[in-house]
Amino acid sequence: MKCIVTGGAGFIGSHLVKFLLKKKFKIIVLDNLISGDLKNLDTIKNQIKFIHCDISTRGKWQKNFKNIDIVFHLAALADIVPSVNQPRKYFRYNVIGSFNIVNLCKEYNVKKLIYSASSSCYGIPKIYPTCEKTKIDTKYPYALTKYLGECLVLHWSKVYKFSSISLRLFNVYGTNSRTSGTYGAMFGVFLAQKISGKPLTIVGDGKQCRDFIYISDVVKAFYLAGISNISGEAINIGSGKITSILKIADLIGGKKIYIPKRPGEPDITFANITKAKRLLSWKPIVDIKKGVKCLLKEINYWRDAPVWTPKKIEIATNDWFKYLK
Repeated sequence: MKCIVTGGAGFIGSHLVKFLLKKKFKIIVLDNLISGDLKNLDTIKNQIKFIHCDISTRGKWQKNFKNIDIVFHLAALADIVPSVNQPRKYFRYNVIGSFNIVNLCKEYNVKKLIYSASSSCYGIPKIYPTCEKTKIDTKYPYALTKYLGECLVLHWSKVYKFSSISLRLFNVYGTNSRTSGTYGAMFGVFLAQKISGKPLTIVGDGKQCRDFIYISDVVKAFYLAGISNISGEAINIGSGKITSILKIADLIGGKKIYIPKRPGEPDITFANITKAKRLLSWKPIVDIKKGVKCLLKEINYWRDAPVWTPKKIEIATNDWFKYLK
């Protein structure tokens, strides 16, 4: 099998590339390295073809879609804060970039396209666990642009007759997660704070719960989606369980400090994963205690990550409160 992984130098993408190599895939990685890092591919760089490119702009990189079996489209800008500050940039990379990818799948007769979507499309749902039929209610530009990308993928594949699946990822965590960029990723924030001896910044009362899903389980879902005969589906990928932020802080260890609750964030994210189990024969394996233990073993990865204090967070999230309340 020959595949392309867009965003393959990023957090999820780099783990997926390594997994696919073990399955004997021939892999081309496309990445602009805005949020990805080549060091995530250091151990396998001689086993893949890496192309530094911008998928939102036409170029020579497009010819690599010839004779491709599967495209795993993970390239995107993440985080709420910068999407509020820079909506044009998010539209360019997340929507126009996805538009280019689906057109190339059409043009080069790619057999299957697997899209990395976001559970943020549900906004603040009223029913938990949340299933795929839940009303779409995007609350900020990141969520909207990721959902528009999903719409492009599912619509293009239906009209132009190639297979596609959109995986709506819940709260993915694991080794190699981002250490730079605008404030946002909770585990990276907490682990950098722990290394520097700073208190862990708890948003609100910390009783809000998230459906945390470990990276190895997510990667397995992408692989099963890629080799499946299923098409035209949006599928939740989560643990099917919830854990409070306070529980995560206790597992990581250290002092805590509380900062104001933020608008536009749900008190709970909780995936109904019945569809993933039924259609992909997939189920999560790594529980939260084991996952956090794996992170703590690799904590030095976050040694150079920015250390966020309540004051720095207040400044970084100013527009969040301004526009989303």
